[in-house]
Amino acid sequence: MYAIIETGGKQLKVEEGQSIFVEKLPADSGDEVTFDKVLVVGGDETKVGSPYLEGAKVSGKVEKNGKNKKIIVYKFKRRKGYRRKQGHRQPYTKVTIDSIQA
Repeated sequence: MYAIIETGGKQLKVEEGQSIFVEKLPADSGDEVTFDKVLVVGGDETKVGSPYLEGAKVSGKVEKNGKNKKIIVYKFKRRKGYRRKQGHRQPYTKVTIDSIQA
């Protein structure tokens, strides 16, 4: 059984037992999280919401919070002496999916 959920402005296809990386959630390690914005639940029978399925939810457990690798944002304009270098590390939350209820 799988589900397509929406979190952090992104849509993710998840299955039970899968670990996913999502935008940072206000939860600590070991906390339970529930995703209510379920778009599709599939398996033997596929259910599609418009836009969300009522009564469907996906629950999981937070494994850890962290930051991704650093990316470099470099702006440059030729012949103008303009250079800007900036680094960024995007925070994330790692969640293990426990159950899908439709």
